[in-house]
Amino acid sequence: MTAQPEPIAAPPAADAVDTVAAAAGSADATQPYAELGLKDDEYARIREILGRRPTQSELAMYSIMWSEHCSYKSSKVHLRQFSEKAPPNTRMLAGIGENAGVVRVSDELAVTFKVESHNHPSFVEPHQGAATGVGGIVRDILAMGARPIAVMDPLRFGAADHPDTARVFPGVVAGIGSYGNCLGLPNIGGEVVFDPCYQGNPLVNALSIGVLPVARLQNKAAAGAGNVVVLLGARTGRDGIGGVSVLASATFDDESTQRRPSVQVGDPFIEKLLIESCLEIYDAGLVVGIQDLGGAGLTCALSETAAAAGTGMRVELEKVPLREASMAPHEVLASESQERMLLIVAPENLDAVLDIADKWGVAATAIGEVVEADDAQKGGRLVVTWHGATVVDVPPGSLADDGPVYERPMREPSDLILLQADRAETLPRPTTGDALRETLLRMVASPNLCDKSWVTEQYDRYVLGNTVLAQPEDAGMIRVDEATGLGVAVSVDGNGRYSRLDPYTGVKLALAESYRNVAVSGAAPIAVSNCLNFGSPEDPGVMWQFAETCRGLADGCAELGIPVTGGNVSFYNQTGSVAIHPTPVVAVLGLIENVAGRVPMGFRREADVIMVLGETRNELSGSEWAWVAHRHLGGLPPRVDLAAERALGAVVAAGARTGLISTAHDLSDGGLAQALVESCLRHGVGAQIALADDTPLDAFTQLFSESAGRALVSVPRGHEKAFAALCDEHGVPWTALGVVDPAGDAALTVRDQFTVSIGTLRDASAATLPGLFDRPAAVAAAAAPAAADPVTLAPTAPPAPGAAAPATSGPTTTGPTTSGRVTSGPATTGPATTDPAAAGPAAAGRSPAAGGAAGDAADAAGAAAAGAEPAGPAGAGAAEDSGSATKSARPAGGAADSVGSETGAASDADEPPAEEGAAPPAAPRSTPRGAAAKPTNPARRGKGAAGKG
Repeated sequence: MTAQPEPIAAPPAADAVDTVAAAAGSADATQPYAELGLKDDEYARIREILGRRPTQSELAMYSIMWSEHCSYKSSKVHLRQFSEKAPPNTRMLAGIGENAGVVRVSDELAVTFKVESHNHPSFVEPHQGAATGVGGIVRDILAMGARPIAVMDPLRFGAADHPDTARVFPGVVAGIGSYGNCLGLPNIGGEVVFDPCYQGNPLVNALSIGVLPVARLQNKAAAGAGNVVVLLGARTGRDGIGGVSVLASATFDDESTQRRPSVQVGDPFIEKLLIESCLEIYDAGLVVGIQDLGGAGLTCALSETAAAAGTGMRVELEKVPLREASMAPHEVLASESQERMLLIVAPENLDAVLDIADKWGVAATAIGEVVEADDAQKGGRLVVTWHGATVVDVPPGSLADDGPVYERPMREPSDLILLQADRAETLPRPTTGDALRETLLRMVASPNLCDKSWVTEQYDRYVLGNTVLAQPEDAGMIRVDEATGLGVAVSVDGNGRYSRLDPYTGVKLALAESYRNVAVSGAAPIAVSNCLNFGSPEDPGVMWQFAETCRGLADGCAELGIPVTGGNVSFYNQTGSVAIHPTPVVAVLGLIENVAGRVPMGFRREADVIMVLGETRNELSGSEWAWVAHRHLGGLPPRVDLAAERALGAVVAAGARTGLISTAHDLSDGGLAQALVESCLRHGVGAQIALADDTPLDAFTQLFSESAGRALVSVPRGHEKAFAALCDEHGVPWTALGVVDPAGDAALTVRDQFTVSIGTLRDASAATLPGLFDRPAAVAAAAAPAAADPVTLAPTAPPAPGAAAPATSGPTTTGPTTSGRVTSGPATTGPATTDPAAAGPAAAGRSPAAGGAAGDAADAAGAAAAGAEPAGPAGAGAAEDSGSATKSARPAGGAADSVGSETGAASDADEPPAEEGAAPPAAPRSTPRGAAAKPTNPARRGKGAAGKG
């Protein structure tokens, strides 16, 4: 049995194409190399390598593989620092140069993750550009031998109120949601940022995570003469031809939206079948090497697999299944049609591979074979024929590895000194309580800080049942081993404004924030991936920013002791001569031994003591406040102290392990004020705080400074002394601010300054994106998936403060929950009935304008399978909408209903019990509104010095 498709029409005749023989006999023929992006000296070098002019197919291949996107010709000299400065590491199994980094997380399991860009296609055609970005990064993960288990999406757009943002933003979000949901992959985190610098050049970065047995790790080498080259997946069409060279190596202008033919078209249902067929092939041990087909299509896959093994390859191109019979050989080689993989298979295993492909309904075709290299030192030859005529005969290494490398001119931007001198700390600031309250509400409603449910409700966050934490938590967390509770946490962060002010410090701040987000969730950071988004490398100022960024990231990872496992560079992100802010996006992967020990971000226990960890300084330059209030960008970004970040992570880990903290949330954009708002809104409870009065910092600075290395924690009442001592032991400064409000009329109160109700905060935060981007709900007729028995974590409570955490918490299989498990995406083995192109905020029956209550109820049911922290109280209703903290009764139904549920009552797994025999905490109900109750510890501040309170 084979899975080779029937030809669909007569192909072009061989005598109509440019062959190697014809090229050798017409040395002076004029070729359009400049139009394909090649420089004069690059074209001359190609002729030198081949000893003749290239054929039309060869010219297309070199122009693609030597493009900035594929060859990294301007960035290689700087990226080497990631390897040269890498700290000693025993976990990394695959790193820079592979499809994705792979790190060992246990004796048997490894995790792979990577972040990539699909910026330019997403501007030209937002839905397909973003969708195929998800598909491409998922195939990178698949190519390493892993099952993809989650995706994330850091996104950046132009001004939120710009007309073109209204075209790009909804399309990108819908594309990500439709593709990921159809694959059955939870979307567990990301960013949504609006800034005028991204007008006309959005940044659509995509991250995927996968898990694999260590023994199943794959590579891309086409080893073994006589092995068969198999093309697996969708038919090849004209979509995406020249995509990486036409789009990713070019700037945008007014004609850019006319470049739609260069944007790939995705089919998530074929990708789902491709994933399952590949995993079955891996498990049967049937492949020698494998490579996904993404940017540069067959050209990249053929050359990279042959070059990796030092072998040659002979390919009969007419055997490639086509969607359009009239395609010429250079089009087949350059096509970036999606959902395809290239396999290297031993001849004796070919029938088994074709049988598996046939079982899953995936086309599989033997198109060539691996051949021995004539010269072991020089490697083999990649020979491609078209109906018997040779159209390509090149050294594969010359395409994959030996492209040009440039040390481009660099210089500090001429405006940087003046920009840094224009400090935001000197801007007018609010000084009264009423003005601070008004500023808080304005900040909460700003596009970058507002509620992002309009986006996240288009994504399925809890499908597969292993999501533990998802947006809006600080990090996404996924359980990877159901037997032990082992999990991984991932965060992805960046700040283009900080990098514009100081690229070296800016990337360190991005690294620090991502590291901190993972650490405060209870995981230990172990690896880094990155996506470096910049303007034109031909601009010396941009090149200086890029070099400083690489230096900063390499130095930062060395200081933190975690390696860079891989990443991506995206240049030419500019419109005309105006570049985006330098925007390095940094992803950090962390390991948690048992996801039952996770630390959620939202306040939930009344009378818990609220503390801020780390040092607050007068640091407002590059801040959200400076931009929202004054449209100001200038000064120097906040100081970064990576040793302090490590200490902060150690304190939170120790506090979580011993039950000394209930929640933790990082401080970043918007400072303490935003962290307080988000912690209150998460579960609809209030807080009463008193700002420090023994500091030179005024109330405004304490609330809105964006000093790094800080976190907001809540500590069970009666245990603040023990936690303060823990902070002192690790050298982490701490300040006791106040308490979590009792149930009732929830509000955020800052003593002597202002009070604002939770309902008012929620209304301000939730209205922004629906007001800007809402449109009629898409017509959908999705069939509801059948309820399944979820696998849940045992409802084991965390240890009492001071006690050791249990080593594992194995799963228990229970009956269905009272509400069943509801997901917003399709079943993972069958197609959805919604039209992906029409997916909108209400495509799954949800209304973003309603505050997401219905969607949260659905997510809460799905999240229970992994003891997750869902997005909000199930069936929040009027009480939640009005800002009330009234708690619902816990539903009956056992572990699956109680663990990780958000029906208003805190779950057992997240509720640290009081010490045995301790008096119950006194709720500060008698404290008058506007006068926060002080915690019971005698000192309100600690400098972090051991032995000092």
